[in-house]
Amino acid sequence: MKISTYLKGLGLIAVAMVLQACADSSGIPVRYEATLTNLTNDQPISPVAVVLHRPGYAGWSAGVAVSAGLELLAEGGDNSIFLNEAAASNQVVDTASAAGAIAPGSSDSLTLSSFGFAGLQLTLAGMLVNTNDAFSGVTGASLASLAPGQMLTMNLHAYDAGTEANSETAATIPGPAGGGEGFNAVRNDRDTVAIHPGVVTMGDGLATSALSQSHRFDQPVARLTVTRLN
Repeated sequence: MKISTYLKGLGLIAVAMVLQACADSSGIPVRYEATLTNLTNDQPISPVAVVLHRPGYAGWSAGVAVSAGLELLAEGGDNSIFLNEAAASNQVVDTASAAGAIAPGSSDSLTLSSFGFAGLQLTLAGMLVNTNDAFSGVTGASLASLAPGQMLTMNLHAYDAGTEANSETAATIPGPAGGGEGFNAVRNDRDTVAIHPGVVTMGDGLATSALSQSHRFDQPVARLTVTRLN
């Protein structure tokens, strides 16, 4: 390779780095709007937690035990510790919480911002409250391809946190179908995340279940739309 060609290559790399630095330090935050729509028939979704982050953070991993914060969210609908855990990561740039639950057929939107956009990802989680420990969401959804005004839409599945047995009893379900305690620090299930198999309900022979056929759900259970606002 000629020295002149090599130097030219270095110059192009330097220009690219300067342009990226300018984009990341413009002083104008890049804003994203995340909108979650509840697709279920009778499963309110607890106030969702949304995290804007770089690739070094993950809210959960399939086949791995959840954090204490995600356990609390998945069993009791409380996202506070989950968001505190996220904020403690130096890969997280912004977090937000919905003010209330999302009723079936309804939507809620939250806005997050960052002073850079390269490599950004989004994580979102909310509990299906008429269950023992089901939650819906996504972790590590890439926003890198979004230009200003563009949107990304994805369907979200229900996960089983694996921290509480799916007994469906009124005492263990915090939603309106049960009114029970919800969160319990004792983990009495397999203790790993997996796709949720669905609920059985009293209508299908589980006599101790507090759930009826209306609480059953198919996949997907929610739809997420992320729009880059600027």
